[in-house]
Amino acid sequence: MSPSPLKYRRVVLKLSGEALMGNENYGIDPVVINAMAKDIIEAQKAGAQIGLVIGGGNIFRGAGLAENGMDRVTGDHMGMLATVINALAMADALEKQGAYSRVMSAIKINEVCEDYIRRRAIRHLEKGRIAIFAAGTGNPFFTTDSAAALRATEIGADLLLKATKVDGIYDADPKKNPNAKRFDHLTYDEVIARNLQVMDTAAFALCRDNRVPLRIYDMMQPGALMRILRGEEIGTLVHA
Repeated sequence: MSPSPLKYRRVVLKLSGEALMGNENYGIDPVVINAMAKDIIEAQKAGAQIGLVIGGGNIFRGAGLAENGMDRVTGDHMGMLATVINALAMADALEKQGAYSRVMSAIKINEVCEDYIRRRAIRHLEKGRIAIFAAGTGNPFFTTDSAAALRATEIGADLLLKATKVDGIYDADPKKNPNAKRFDHLTYDEVIARNLQVMDTAAFALCRDNRVPLRIYDMMQPGALMRILRGEEIGTLVHA
């Protein structure tokens, strides 16, 4: 019996920098990043075109230091460089497992990666390469969530995925409230009205205005990415 066809062909996957730490206190856990790479390659080999956006919180958080006196623009630029480090690490993990990838940066850093150019990014995807979008949007005050929403819109993604450590969106923190309710479906307007801050409001609004569906799911659930791409209802779907 052949595997079911993919419901979503072109997707952008947003990974938090913290996710790469695993059980470490800082940096990148090789076991975690290699496991992520394996899941991504499995999906790519099944026919999916995959773009990645990775945060930088495992290395540096510009907003946090800005609260303690650092210039916010300087801090955000440092955070962008942290995402480039993570993107290069992910590219290395993917290529060691036989995949082809390209790191594309929103800020010029040509010695280590390409500039982000929309048409070139789409071409990489069409040629079977995994495109890793680094340095956020290239602008301070915008998160990597907003960058993921922007890239998903620009490349015409069928779905934006956010891989987290929880299995969807809840009405309260499930770690603090055992009675927290998980939502299977929400509209973008409901998420914004309820102030459910799984992503920032700018990212939600961008997806809403461009009708890009978003699914939040637990990245630690084995095989979840492939099951979502085949149409299984895992986590929480946010739609227009």
